[in-house]
Amino acid sequence: MKPHRHFRESLVAGVDEAGRGPLAGPVVVAAVILDAQRPIEGLADSKALRAAQREALAAQITERALAWSIIAVQTDEIERMNILGATLAGMTRALSALSIAPALALIDGNRLPKDLPCRAQAIIGGDASEKVIGAASILAKTARDRIMVELDALHPGYGFAQHKGYGTPEHLAALERLGPCAIHRRAFAPVRRLIEPELWRKRPEC
Repeated sequence: MKPHRHFRESLVAGVDEAGRGPLAGPVVVAAVILDAQRPIEGLADSKALRAAQREALAAQITERALAWSIIAVQTDEIERMNILGATLAGMTRALSALSIAPALALIDGNRLPKDLPCRAQAIIGGDASEKVIGAASILAKTARDRIMVELDALHPGYGFAQHKGYGTPEHLAALERLGPCAIHRRAFAPVRRLIEPELWRKRPEC
């Protein structure tokens, strides 16, 4: 049986993700309901903050927020659902995992999942314009960075702790040298080229 969730009509949750673009690792989605009585200074899009700033703010968010949740959608689900589907599923799961049910969710981007547990509004650039979405982006980014550091120890040689799975020159060179590992997203073109080189050589030029 699911735990009982308190419902407050006035509460708004922010939702954002980290890790849609990388070639490896999970996509991580966070949902946050801030406490107006315990404000947090400096909330912003996680991409505009230094790593130390993100970590400090993440600690404040988890301490002061009324509710928060973090969901990681793993590589196998990304492969099965595609990255958009996996991201939307993560948004639904993150909102459903909140201990307090919000009346409204503000979601960064231009797409909304179809099966959300509350009303929702998509906001392009919301991580920069809405503090509650910025808080979610910080939690998602810091959580994913920690996951990628852990995965670096399990899959050495790729540099996951440094580039976090993004397609940097160093990562692409390691892929060429070592081939894909278990957490690489095989549907993503730079990885798939290594798995199906003959298919890619036969692709017509655009």
